[in-house]
Amino acid sequence: MSVNAAVNSKRPVNLDLRTIQLPITAYTSIAHRISGVILFLAIALMLWMLELSLGSEAGFEQVKTLMQNPLVKFITWGVVSALLYHLVAGIRHLVMDAGIGEGLESGKLGSKIVIAVSVVLIVLLGVWIW
Repeated sequence: MSVNAAVNSKRPVNLDLRTIQLPITAYTSIAHRISGVILFLAIALMLWMLELSLGSEAGFEQVKTLMQNPLVKFITWGVVSALLYHLVAGIRHLVMDAGIGEGLESGKLGSKIVIAVSVVLIVLLGVWIW
């Protein structure tokens, strides 16, 4: 057994994900990645709806009728919410790339701002869609 293996075997291992305390920056980073995956998966559906609506007047009416369905409205709200969150978090990353907000405390503040701005935008979007 190597020295590193002996040292590593004595370290405590916490595999209970419910007890791990992540910082707020970790949660915003994870949510940013999840929103990106949602956008990647939803782009085909959104492009199909755009193509259908622009193809003909009948296609536009078909999409218009489809958008009256509460489940479709909810899915649309979810996809556009992911887009808004991803946009706000992406702007934060661009600001950090410029050297602003890279410290621990400013990073936490930036994460709180991302959450607050995203919640406001998502609620406003929900009011607009419904």
